[in-house]
Amino acid sequence: MAYKTTIQQHTYSFSDLKTLLAKASPYRSGDALAGLAADTYEERVAAQMALADVPLKTFLQEAVIPYETDEITRLIIDTHDATAFAPISHFTVGDFRDWLLSDYADLTVSKGLTPEMVAAVSKLMRNQDLISVAKKIEVITRFRNTIGLKGRLSVRLQPNHNTDDPKGIAAAMMDGLLYGSGDAVIGINPATDSPAAVTGLLTLIDQLRQQFDIPTQSCVLCHVTTALQIMGKAPVDLVFQSIGGTEKTNSSFGIQLSLLKEAYEAALSLQRGTIGNNVMYFETGQGSSLSANAHEGVDQQTCEARAYGVARHFNPLLVNTVVGFIGPEYLFDGKQIIRAALEDHFCGKLLGLPMGVDVCYTNHANADQDDMDNLLTLLGVAGCNFIMGVPGADDIMLNYQSTSFHDALYIRQVLGLKPAPEFEQWLMKYGLMDDNGRSLPVTSSHLLLKNYL
Repeated sequence: MAYKTTIQQHTYSFSDLKTLLAKASPYRSGDALAGLAADTYEERVAAQMALADVPLKTFLQEAVIPYETDEITRLIIDTHDATAFAPISHFTVGDFRDWLLSDYADLTVSKGLTPEMVAAVSKLMRNQDLISVAKKIEVITRFRNTIGLKGRLSVRLQPNHNTDDPKGIAAAMMDGLLYGSGDAVIGINPATDSPAAVTGLLTLIDQLRQQFDIPTQSCVLCHVTTALQIMGKAPVDLVFQSIGGTEKTNSSFGIQLSLLKEAYEAALSLQRGTIGNNVMYFETGQGSSLSANAHEGVDQQTCEARAYGVARHFNPLLVNTVVGFIGPEYLFDGKQIIRAALEDHFCGKLLGLPMGVDVCYTNHANADQDDMDNLLTLLGVAGCNFIMGVPGADDIMLNYQSTSFHDALYIRQVLGLKPAPEFEQWLMKYGLMDDNGRSLPVTSSHLLLKNYL
């Protein structure tokens, strides 16, 4: 089906929904690299005008990737909740945007939305619109603590080391804890994916957690097959996996939906959570499908939203977009990274996901730490569930720039945000935070330092 709109005397025609979505996307280098971006600003506006008139029902009738050839499309269509969709089923994309921005929107409709609907409406929104709607949405998950409550911001403590040195990792973990980071997860990207190495790192985190009774969870971000292999032999709390928005992308990651289901069920059976059973941790990023030559002609932001359709199916504790990590080929500069992060956070939250953002960039991108400060502040206002805490903001294993423990303190202080409630109580118990949420000074005689390092 073709979609058309006329600006002055020029009629713009878009051959199908996939093309319309791509042409309506705010400009980014990845879509231009794939040959999917609008050729002119006017064409982009024309596509957005045409997209605004598309009924939401159309997204249930016209798949951007065929149902017969893509298991993610099948998952999206087969699990769609028609009852939840019914109250907004008469909307166009433009109507949907206006409703979301109103004071009377019922934002519990997430199960009735498809990723493509959510991607479409985001393309009609300014940055402030993305922030305004996301701010309204509360997505709460639990394992050993409660993440996502309004007025709170959690931090993944990311103590990566380029040789997986236990002393270096231990020092980074302690540094993060002393600054109040780690309530989302203590999560390590391992230098090697071997079962023995992953088991050693999980044991290291779990010993620290148990020694000080820290109400948090651990994760070593190995491949899902490695996690399955060591379950029962290692203290596996969360199962991690990078995911994409097309079947071909996930195949390039060595996964299928059936494998994710197997890991999900296996992790549930361990029953390691004390107050909840959200056991999965997913990471995504705009450009992953394009970098794998697996985008199927779909723009990178719509592909990203489809990845959230996969994540939603497995009730994760954490989902985060590693927004600037893939490189300037996909998000060229600070402006594109900021826009993509706000889109991703909005789309994930609207689909009912516990969204975090790795506020980051690679060293060859046209971005700097001022851009990240701006993005961090915007995400704090938007109600982001969690961010990363990296020593000095410079990840020495992955070689990219993220946010530091100090950055987490900044955003909590200026916006009056607190850690997860159970973790907050732990920080106060150990003299790391006072009753007003202020960080307390730490000396060499502190209990954590004396008994661990």
